[in-house]
Amino acid sequence: MMQSIGRMYVRYYNDTYQRSGTLWEGRFKSCLVQSERYLLELYRYIELNPVRADMVEDPAEYSWSSYACNALGIKTEMQTPHSEYLSLGKTKEERLENYRALLKVPVSTELLNDIRESVNKGLALGGDSFKAQIETLTNKRVTPRKAGRPQKKTDSAS
Repeated sequence: MMQSIGRMYVRYYNDTYQRSGTLWEGRFKSCLVQSERYLLELYRYIELNPVRADMVEDPAEYSWSSYACNALGIKTEMQTPHSEYLSLGKTKEERLENYRALLKVPVSTELLNDIRESVNKGLALGGDSFKAQIETLTNKRVTPRKAGRPQKKTDSAS
């Protein structure tokens, strides 16, 4: 579905602005997320990307971000607040204030690496029990393998 939407948008954009070629460098990527532990961390990661890339000084300056909705309270039909976001406060004003405070805390290098690895490799982002549960349910590996070649099994009977 995302691929189809992307192709239609590229055609529309290229026709509108008399250009040709791709708009994005890579393909769409995603990962499964343990929402209660990582969802707001991902919001923070995504909305601070333009700041980390030196495109803007403040996330509010980046027009393609959901920051305006989450931190400034600008209403849109394109976004439905997640329950984790709603848990930031009992009132809209409290949520907005707490969200802005959340984005003042820099994303740690460890979290940046975890998010990037999960997205780039299609792994789950969450705690060990969450990952084990997903592997049990899907019968697919969602955790990284150890680096290097697997060790050969030795025959203990020899």
